[in-house]
Amino acid sequence: MSTLIHPNDALVNEEAPLPVIPVCEHFAGNRHTLLKAFAIQAEYGPVFDITCDCEDGAATGTEISHANMIVELLNSEHNIHKMAGVRIHGFNEPVWKQEVDILLSGARDLIRYITLPKAQDATQVEMMLEYIQLASQKYSLQQPLPIHVLIETHGALGDVNKIAMMEPVEVLDFGIMDYISAHQSVITDEAMRSPLQFEHALIVKAKTEIISAAITSGCIASHNVTLAIKDYQ
Repeated sequence: MSTLIHPNDALVNEEAPLPVIPVCEHFAGNRHTLLKAFAIQAEYGPVFDITCDCEDGAATGTEISHANMIVELLNSEHNIHKMAGVRIHGFNEPVWKQEVDILLSGARDLIRYITLPKAQDATQVEMMLEYIQLASQKYSLQQPLPIHVLIETHGALGDVNKIAMMEPVEVLDFGIMDYISAHQSVITDEAMRSPLQFEHALIVKAKTEIISAAITSGCIASHNVTLAIKDYQ
């Protein structure tokens, strides 16, 4: 006589539960594209996040005014669903600290998450997280800000397990463009598009390591950016 056992009882699953977040994140860097993104989000509902981009969105010398513009939009009637995060500059650009202060003092709990780019290793991520935590306390945020970390350098990929284990980290984003650039033509630019973005051995290796680290630590592994916004396939 056999006994039927439900998979929930038979299978061991002691991994950390994964956060529930939208499946799509839309990057926008200037006022025009941000307003367009907010309009689309208002039309379709809270089904995707908007990342307000300070890094690639701000022209050199306009970083402070750009951050203030983002604060203005986050506080405006355009931000209906309160589902917008921000990408600040990387550790090696000193302006990132000013951006954190401007954003957290001006938008506070309207910020859904902060994305950290260009990290060279886990130490840089840790130092940025410490500053963000202190700023969160200074500006009286009600809860810790989730952090998205772009894995786009050799050093960050080498430390991906350490980064994934850091408490505020919610998402590991694969930055395919900078990752390919870091290989100095060993990976050709064709790998930014299909099918090589899914088949090139070095990219498959990077994605596998990122996914493994994310799953083990209870955060989300995010696929790289795409420019094929009109490709419904």
